[in-house]
Amino acid sequence: MFSNYLIGLREGLEASLVVCILIAYLVKTGRRDALKPVWTGIAVAVALALAFGCVLEFGSQELTFEAQEALGGSLSVLAVCLVTWMVFWMRRTARHLKAELHGKLDAALAMGTGALVVTAFLAVGREGLETALFVWASVHAAGDGSPRPLVGVALGLATAVLLGWLFYRGALRINLAKFFTWTGALLVVVAAGVLAYGFHDLQEADWLPGLTNLAFDVSGAVPPDSWYGTLLKGVFNFQPDPTVLQVTVWLLYLVPTLALFLAPVGFASGKGKVKEPDEQGSRPSKAPQAPRA
Repeated sequence: MFSNYLIGLREGLEASLVVCILIAYLVKTGRRDALKPVWTGIAVAVALALAFGCVLEFGSQELTFEAQEALGGSLSVLAVCLVTWMVFWMRRTARHLKAELHGKLDAALAMGTGALVVTAFLAVGREGLETALFVWASVHAAGDGSPRPLVGVALGLATAVLLGWLFYRGALRINLAKFFTWTGALLVVVAAGVLAYGFHDLQEADWLPGLTNLAFDVSGAVPPDSWYGTLLKGVFNFQPDPTVLQVTVWLLYLVPTLALFLAPVGFASGKGKVKEPDEQGSRPSKAPQAPRA
């Protein structure tokens, strides 16, 4: 449940911040007449994400077992790829997200109502589709049939909406860089479990070999139906009897991805990069004054 709460919170807060930036910019620039098209685009994006989730859930039930496992494994791998790209993208561009959205909104305002709807739809729709896909993959990996994963997602999204509203009202100030770094790192750990279980699904679908080649079996020490086994399963998608392929995939994804994600921001681009004043959070220095006579 915690992992799904984290997914809902992390993805929902990104979408909430996008909505807050769009709405606040229109209000501050006196373009309240453009709020309705923006809200229309946001509503369409949310509806599309919900419809996509329903198609994944109910459409997969009509398939055979092998087809369900193949679909679940393939979508799990795709979901992990999208979420991994998302956490790195947010880490790299969060500081400039506001200016980027303002530029797109200015262009949309010049083009008309339809462009506003499309801009809001694209800004929120990507987050919604990623959330629906990753939540479905995570719930599919949990595989216990209980409503707790969906409850966790709903609570995470509700918390994200509340935080977004507090940001908009100016009542909340937190370090977003640290927040997205730590939640992103936790999400990478969750994604590693989803990826490993996705490969297990592909093994059960006979797409990959090695289903009976177990790396270890600690079912006696960590029973899957125990409270701690359920906790490990819910948070990390832990499986007490993984295959060698699952463990290999888990390690090959988690170790380098987490190390690269937690590395300093300027690590990949080299040292000695001069930061812009808005990146440092400081005001530009005043021009030197001529000495008095």
